[in-house]
Amino acid sequence: NRADLEAAKRLAKRLFNLDGFRKCDIARHLSKNNEFSRMVAEEYLGYFNFAEQTLDQSLRTFLLEFALMGETQERERVLAHFSRRYLHCNPLLTLSEDSIHTLTCALMLLNTDLHGQNVGKRMSCTQFIGNLEGLNSGQDFHKELLKALYNSIKNEKLQWTIDEEELRKSFSELGERRGDDSSSRGMKHTASGIVPASGALLYKTGFLVRKAHADCDGKRTPRGKRGWKTFYAVLKGLILYLQKGEYRPDKQLSDEDLKNAVSIHHSLAIRATDYHKRPNVFYLLTPRAMQSWITRINTVAAMFSAPPLPAAIGSQKKFSRPLLPGSASKLSQEEQVQAHEARFHATSAELAELRSYPPDRKVKGRELEEYRLREEYLEFEKTRYETYSMLLRAKQRCGDDDLSVFEAMLLEEGSLQRARSSPTLQESSLISSARDAPSQRHSYRQAVRK
Repeated sequence: NRADLEAAKRLAKRLFNLDGFRKCDIARHLSKNNEFSRMVAEEYLGYFNFAEQTLDQSLRTFLLEFALMGETQERERVLAHFSRRYLHCNPLLTLSEDSIHTLTCALMLLNTDLHGQNVGKRMSCTQFIGNLEGLNSGQDFHKELLKALYNSIKNEKLQWTIDEEELRKSFSELGERRGDDSSSRGMKHTASGIVPASGALLYKTGFLVRKAHADCDGKRTPRGKRGWKTFYAVLKGLILYLQKGEYRPDKQLSDEDLKNAVSIHHSLAIRATDYHKRPNVFYLLTPRAMQSWITRINTVAAMFSAPPLPAAIGSQKKFSRPLLPGSASKLSQEEQVQAHEARFHATSAELAELRSYPPDRKVKGRELEEYRLREEYLEFEKTRYETYSMLLRAKQRCGDDDLSVFEAMLLEEGSLQRARSSPTLQESSLISSARDAPSQRHSYRQAVRK
């Protein structure tokens, strides 16, 4: 009715102008499966003019205005509204609304395949065209159109808005995780649970010089932006903040601080023995000062990294990595170290079994690539869990929650040196190196040298 239409117009205007709403709020008002939500979506899309734009150009413009969130069906409804608006702005197109929607969803999937963190070969242009055969109202799409869309996504990934408040919240949740009961001093109990009295636990601070080899999406950092930059590093909870100025507890995190922040969840820091241009360089997989940072990062990661979830199961016989939880571990200290030791033994056995049946020398292509990827992954995981287990057992022997005391004990025992089984990363790995300074986004597409 007219009242609902007027209400939909008012809500759409407020959503577009972010009047009382954040970018992460928009999608849920557009994606519901009811008439009012469809009216809101139609009015909201009315603020976009996609006339004389290619489909990928319009999609890029659309995705930058809000955070596309929700379940798969909800996001698909939002993209259906986009497809309808695109056709309305370009009435001379020979494509139907369903065909445009099919292409839009195909571009989203292609973007994930080409630029995501998945393992294996990327989709080729021929495969992309083949996947869309007969989906243009029973006909084929023009190959030149599909080639142009494929090259556009390949050369420049689709970017969409990430709400800053949600990003702060996710960092806060990782940063404020305390771990076992022995670290609960200075905390107050409420009816809803435990609340840190003074924020996240601070583990280490100091000046580091960082050099980024790859961006968080896995692409190589442009040469002009790979220079060494000095930051004041703050290891707070499971987050390594790289700030321009010295740390102040009362200082609000800036957008630049959030951009440079690194989650060390499930990570492993190792000395960069293959880098010789500068001294004291180490890799973070996302003299004594360097070893102190490596030990501190690995210890915190060992304390809070949650056990992995089972890998996805598909109809194809393809290697899939286990899923790494985003939340911190809720296990006690003893349960945590037992979980790491169990994963170390399981990974070692799996690696030994894999190597006992190497592929035939005549085997080439996908089968050989699958074997290599699995071997590299298992080698890395074996080293990671071996390091985690060693550090947590040593921490139990120390009996002191102060990590400085723990490090001093390790130095006396000579245990800070890197294990012989620790991997050395290839230069093409998706890593960042640093002079006394780490940085790497959450990614395990690493390659271990033989």
